[in-house]
Amino acid sequence: MNTHTAAVPSLPIEGLEAVYDTLAQAIDQAGVEKTSLFLVKLALLNANALADAALFQHHVQSALQDL
Repeated sequence: MNTHTAAVPSLPIEGLEAVYDTLAQAIDQAGVEKTSLFLVKLALLNANALADAALFQHHVQSALQDL
């Protein structure tokens, strides 16, 4: 079991769907040329809010799985 995710509250499926919709709309708004910059800025803002570099690194590795 991963100790990092146990301490982090999780969203219900409806919350995840809302986050997905918001993210998809923001990516469309940023446009193809600025999508990478937008995602980096978003990741840094969320890492700052998370206030846990190790947990953020774990999330990055999890997101890279099965691409």
